[in-house]
Amino acid sequence: MSYSIRFLAGWLLAASLTTLSVGAQAQGTVTLTGKVSGRTNDTIAVSVRENPLDPKEQITYARLDDKGEFRMALKLDGPARADLVYGDDVADLFLEPGDALDIRFRGSNMAGSVRYKGKGADANTYLTDVAEQFIENDGFQVLPDNIMLYEPGFLSFLDYRRKEENKFLKNALEDNKFSEAFRHYAQAEIDYSYANDRLTFPDLREQVVATEGRLKMSPAFYEFLNDKSLTNNAQAMQSEMYQEFLLNYVHYLANSNGKLRTHPDFYQACYDIAKTQLSGPVRPIIMGRVLQESFRFGHVKQSAAMLADFRTVDTKNRYAPVLQQDFDTHKAFAIGAPAPEFRLQTVNGDSVSLRDFRGKLVYLNFWRTTSGLSLRDLPYAADLAKKFEGKNIVFINIALDENEGAWKQLVTSKRLPGVQVRATGGMRSPILRAYALDDVPAYFLLAEDGTFLNTKPKRLSSRAAVDEIKESFGKASTYTSLLSNEASK
Repeated sequence: MSYSIRFLAGWLLAASLTTLSVGAQAQGTVTLTGKVSGRTNDTIAVSVRENPLDPKEQITYARLDDKGEFRMALKLDGPARADLVYGDDVADLFLEPGDALDIRFRGSNMAGSVRYKGKGADANTYLTDVAEQFIENDGFQVLPDNIMLYEPGFLSFLDYRRKEENKFLKNALEDNKFSEAFRHYAQAEIDYSYANDRLTFPDLREQVVATEGRLKMSPAFYEFLNDKSLTNNAQAMQSEMYQEFLLNYVHYLANSNGKLRTHPDFYQACYDIAKTQLSGPVRPIIMGRVLQESFRFGHVKQSAAMLADFRTVDTKNRYAPVLQQDFDTHKAFAIGAPAPEFRLQTVNGDSVSLRDFRGKLVYLNFWRTTSGLSLRDLPYAADLAKKFEGKNIVFINIALDENEGAWKQLVTSKRLPGVQVRATGGMRSPILRAYALDDVPAYFLLAEDGTFLNTKPKRLSSRAAVDEIKESFGKASTYTSLLSNEASK
């Protein structure tokens, strides 16, 4: 029931499938049997994420026989959130060791026709009913319409939604035999959907409602965070919304302490908050979530230091190997990693290397003369170069053109500013692989020491590009200073 999260893509774990034990539970088997009427696929699958920090899932497949019937069994260490997958259709599952679930649906509409029988049926029928009653109902979702509300109206909407959800759960509890684990899960989904949507409302509204500025919230808006049970609730461990709320809560506390995402020490601040203010089994998970953000958007040396510290917390080594692999995957293009060196020929026949511009901020623009988007950015590139004329920045425009003549003609006839170079081989050039490019235009902002500062800076045509560049001068030395301070502690 992650209403607003279901509509967002990015580095949130929307619809994550988490398997976590509640207390000491022995591994057990879940048996799933069923039938697909009017099958449109030959296989059905159940996917479970065993480690909340690992994107890889445990996937169990079953083949449908000539009658559309199937049977599968999977091992679980405890109650688990899972997905039932048939073609492009997905349905939520809640599974527990010992469940023997019979599943039947129409192949053309699994989500709308699925029915359950057997042990575990009550819980999964409830999930299906909740999806129909609340998730598929725009009136109960933050996006797209309720985000337009102001504070009083939005709180009224959240309170009404929570009241209706609790009423729905209360009725279900009277009519069904739910396990203790599922009761805690169902209640946590309600409580933390409310808490997360309330906490993130100001930020989300500012992003979505472009016609208005950020709302100034009343002092009472955040009073619900004074309930300390919100942040230390072992019974909510199965709920993906619990973990999502805690991550956003850590972000909120960092912001309240004056740390913004654009600040060099933002992820370090979030990591320290998660480490000192959270407890129990969820603590290393949220610390790991912060680390994963830092791997993608933070400084590589800062991330490495936090990862080393994390190993002292993850004493059972459950999460550290996954995080190490994630760090290794992203470290080549993280802030502070050295940008790949190159030596290319200019339009005048000279050659220049990236090293030649050490000591200057470098804005790299990969383009080609046959790219419409690249050509559209040319006037903006000229305007940006003019704005920073005489400043300690160089704009290097790397053309990935196979036709050298066409490139030279365009550069000279348009008198394109900045350093104009061409990579031989066009879209098969080694530099394309070195910078992991899929297409052009593509942009990189490099610090004065030749390291990555931003692998996705604002486009040349963006009004925010000017402010972003202004804020980037000397930023590498700020990171270095912060790292030195951490080392001296």
